Amino acid sequence: MAITKQYLKSKPVCKVTFAVPAEEVNGAKAVNVVGEFNNWDASATALKKQKDGTFKGTLELEAGKEFQFRYLLDNTTWTNESGADKFVPNGITADENSVVVL
Repeated sequence: MAITKQYLKSKPVCKVTFAVPAEEVNGAKAVNVVGEFNNWDASATALKKQKDGTFKGTLELEAGKEFQFRYLLDNTTWTNESGADKFVPNGITADENSVVVL
């Protein structure tokens, strides 16, 4: 999995691209990135499937902040970003959330 960051000079935001490779989605038909930036709305941010099977999407997030998030596969299976900047307990289950630091 991969996160890429592109800081904009014109405004205090960072373009963050979330990518989940085909081998990580285990045949899922839909992948959403769900986190603090979309109020944990499971349907707010769908990633688009690429020709190689990778799911990818870009969001503009406020620079200088940290955001917790996870990926939701087919609306049933939660998974983390292996390349996250850090991980924190989610406070609900024994699972952790991925964190992107901008």
